Amino acid sequence: MSDNVGAAWFAEKLNDRSIQGIAVGTSALIRAGALPVGTKLPPIRDLAFALGVSPATISEAWSELRRQKVISGRGRNGTWISGDRFAAKPERLASVGHYGDDVLDLTAAVPDIRLLPKLTEAMAYGASAEQLNSYERSRILPELEEAVRRDWPYEAEALLATNGGYNAVYTLIHALVMPGAYVAIEDPTGLRLLDILEDRGVRILPVRCDEDGPLPSSLREAMTHRPVAFIFQPRVHSVTGQSVSSERMASLAEVLRGHDTLIVEDDGIGDLATAPRQSMGALFPDRVIHILSMSKTHGPDLRLAVLSSSRAIVDQIQSYRSFSAGWTSRILQAAGAWLLRDPGTNEVVDRSRVIYLLRRSNLIDALRRRGIEAAHGGGLCAWIPVSSEPFALVTLAARGIAVHPGAKFSILPSRHLRVATAILSDRCEEVASGIALAAAQH
Repeated sequence: MSDNVGAAWFAEKLNDRSIQGIAVGTSALIRAGALPVGTKLPPIRDLAFALGVSPATISEAWSELRRQKVISGRGRNGTWISGDRFAAKPERLASVGHYGDDVLDLTAAVPDIRLLPKLTEAMAYGASAEQLNSYERSRILPELEEAVRRDWPYEAEALLATNGGYNAVYTLIHALVMPGAYVAIEDPTGLRLLDILEDRGVRILPVRCDEDGPLPSSLREAMTHRPVAFIFQPRVHSVTGQSVSSERMASLAEVLRGHDTLIVEDDGIGDLATAPRQSMGALFPDRVIHILSMSKTHGPDLRLAVLSSSRAIVDQIQSYRSFSAGWTSRILQAAGAWLLRDPGTNEVVDRSRVIYLLRRSNLIDALRRRGIEAAHGGGLCAWIPVSSEPFALVTLAARGIAVHPGAKFSILPSRHLRVATAILSDRCEEVASGIALAAAQH
């Protein structure tokens, strides 16, 4: 094979002339070695003519392969094969660094393990779970369903236990959303949510937010593209720490009324939030998917979340799960039910909520004393405005402090830092001074 291939050669090899067919067929040729790394692809217009399709069809197929990191380049310089591996990789999460013991790592918005409830009794109880070791693909243990329904924000038709909140999102996106479809999501948002959507190959529609949540005007603009789903966090935003007001929820519901868009509500903070639980499930029970994770409140090693929706949607999601594990560990489900019923565990969660709020508030107050107008809120991190993200990161790194740039959480231009506050107990003033210096004009 020469370093170049002609359009006629491609036309002989590709039988399916759809966007997906061209992308899949080209990837098969790469895997088979017929298109080695370094091979230059024909111009888009030449290939489109040879295949009898529009140039836009080729462009879309190439975009999918470019997303998979197997082709590179565009425009006058041409496009060429740059890789022959197709392993999925969460690009944003993979870019997270590993820091030494001498660095204060404020990148991970995870719970302080010292504030999590003990799992010993819960796990011992879980080992006696109903139908333990059965291969029946049950959706949720009755006792876990009973425990979560007590405080569920609406009367849901069906519930499903999943292996954590992100597993719930990953599974429902693959079960219900096809590659190339439009998905609206609040901006900024969780970097792992963006990883999931980008890996699926959907077209992301950013919905801008203010202190009360997603802007109805921005959501209305996104709805002109007829998105398959709208994903947002109805309680406390995992990135900004802001809460969606009840008035804003009503306004968003009005925008969504009359559409058939799936509404995915991701409650990743759970009862560490000071804001009450809320959902559009009562208004749109046939298309709301509400997710509650127990990772931040009760422990990430529980690998446990619960989602609710209509019975038809839950059946679709469960059907997709049958390709893999098929059900969530009954041991973990029973342990989760025990924790939700246990008064001592509830006291631990209540105490943790107060401590997390205090740690976040202390940083915000310290920043405001230094002229940085970051917003009060809740959750495990803060969203702090800066003049330049690269300058801020370098400045903080020089002081032994690691944070995330806002760009990891957005597909729009960003000038923010995402600073985890959950473990920030005794170095608040030091961090605030560093951020004030990093946020300065330069």
